[in-house]
Amino acid sequence: MSDIMRPMSFGHLMNWILSEYKQNGSIFGVSKLVRYQDGKALPIFQERIESPYGPAAGPHTQLAQNIVAAYAAGARFFELKTVQITDGEELSKCVSKPCITAADECYNCEWSTELTVPQAFAEYVKAWWACRLLSRELGLGAADGFVFNMSVGYDLEGIQSPKVDAYIEGIKDASGTEVWKECTDWTLPIWTASKPWTRLL
Repeated sequence: MSDIMRPMSFGHLMNWILSEYKQNGSIFGVSKLVRYQDGKALPIFQERIESPYGPAAGPHTQLAQNIVAAYAAGARFFELKTVQITDGEELSKCVSKPCITAADECYNCEWSTELTVPQAFAEYVKAWWACRLLSRELGLGAADGFVFNMSVGYDLEGIQSPKVDAYIEGIKDASGTEVWKECTDWTLPIWTASKPWTRLL
């Protein structure tokens, strides 16, 4: 298995999900999809959440497909993997591989996401779109029944850097970004069709 994470396009992500669902009734191997009744959500941070469960920041919240798999399994609170000013190749030079080793004791020397900050941002936007679409089209719950909680580190200077500040502002409102356009360009033709998903499912 490669130690390099390779993000996929939103179209590839959704085509994989829909093909697997059509063939096996599963999403990224999750065969028991958890559905919540609309209206049962709890208030949190001026948002709504259908379940207080979800993955903590870690490898399972770095790539969009991992977030989608957790959503399909019933997770509704997502602690996104921490981003920081040191990222990508620069970070990989600082962190030994594997970042978790278990010869006789376990040590995690990983810092934050192994992706660059812009790549991490794109993964979170794609995951958010995918969860919204699946909530509606597969009846998994309310489209606003889940929460993404961002995590940034590790010092004030890094958080105030243009790279991390752009990430924070983008997470607050991604609607003007390229990855948002990528998601809408894939989605709109399907939503505007007379029977949107029947040709895909």
